Amino acid sequence: MDPVTLTSERLLLRPVGPHDTDAVYDACQDPDIQRWIPIPSPYLREHATGFTEQIVPDGWADSSMFTFGVFLPTAGELVGTVGLTMRSSGVGEIGFWATKQYRGNGYITEAVVATSRWAFTDRAVDRVEWRAEVGNTGSRTVAERAGFAFEGVLRSGINNKGVRRDCWVGSLLPSDLGLPSTAPYLPAPQRD
Repeated sequence: MDPVTLTSERLLLRPVGPHDTDAVYDACQDPDIQRWIPIPSPYLREHATGFTEQIVPDGWADSSMFTFGVFLPTAGELVGTVGLTMRSSGVGEIGFWATKQYRGNGYITEAVVATSRWAFTDRAVDRVEWRAEVGNTGSRTVAERAGFAFEGVLRSGINNKGVRRDCWVGSLLPSDLGLPSTAPYLPAPQRD
């Protein structure tokens, strides 16, 4: 698939490329990003180069992962990234990080909603899943503000730097954003 660019009220979302390598490298020096995101630590320039020149373009080319850099449109500054990894037919998993100086402004929440809306309307996705290591309250706050329903804890649900860790899991459905699904959905009966 050819990469696309999305816009929201305050943001420009476009695939990161070689010209963004320095910004990605600088952002990923943040100890909080290295702690919570499963990226190499220490994060070297070669990791940023591999991300912007190989991982991102390859994901778009084979439609396995759609990664957007989140930018302020006027200044062109990198605010963070949002990626949607296709897990199965109609199901994608969203992941994101924010640069330290732009946390707390709602930018990543806005980008997560824009990316999810795009996935529902343009990619025939019927479920976007979110996972984060238990304790990553910043990620959970973004997911909840974006409308994700918290579904529970998966024991040993993620691997971060070779260590299995428990993770929170949640989901967003098209109906949560007032959109139709591409496939019928029959929820389980409510228990008393």
